[in-house]
Amino acid sequence: MTQRRINITDNDNDLSRLLQDVRACRLCEQHLEPNPVVKVGAAARLMIIGQAPGTRVHATGIPWNDPSGERLRTWLGLDKETFYDTNQIAIMPMGFCYPGKGRSGDLPPRKECYEHWHQKILTQLPRLEMFLLVGLYAQQAYLPNAYKSLSENVKHWRDWYPRLIPLPHPSPRNTLWLKQRPWFEGEVIPQVRNHVHDLLSSD
Repeated sequence: MTQRRINITDNDNDLSRLLQDVRACRLCEQHLEPNPVVKVGAAARLMIIGQAPGTRVHATGIPWNDPSGERLRTWLGLDKETFYDTNQIAIMPMGFCYPGKGRSGDLPPRKECYEHWHQKILTQLPRLEMFLLVGLYAQQAYLPNAYKSLSENVKHWRDWYPRLIPLPHPSPRNTLWLKQRPWFEGEVIPQVRNHVHDLLSSD
């Protein structure tokens, strides 16, 4: 028991130092205003990988602190206290900073975060058992043999279940997508929600 406590403490210290480096990251400062938003803990069992912070998340430094986050928490049946408990849930977007505006919405997440930081962070989270991959960018990076479209990935979600689960982005902009595919909220979400709750309630 003592040895296990030592290992956890050492891992927490390593992760804390790594997160200090992440928050000080300026790899993309020529392209955007740096404000890396990552919320993880060494004991987390569930990882949520999204796209990139929006303007509200960028301003507050709190991931999923917007209408998309409200819908995601509703899908998962989680209150904010549980959702932001880093002893249970880790949150890491593909791009850690708000990428700026493009012609048809926010720009894509920059690749530097995934290439430079993701693996370093994941190696410090040894208890992860489940990844929710929210949006096509996360799915293209993490799904083996991913399909070309998000819709196909979500349709075939059982191909990677239970460790990797592709989800559409819960943005209000995707309301039409959801209405056109009632099976997602009617069939997929209840199973994902139950699995999340089972995972977080287990020892």
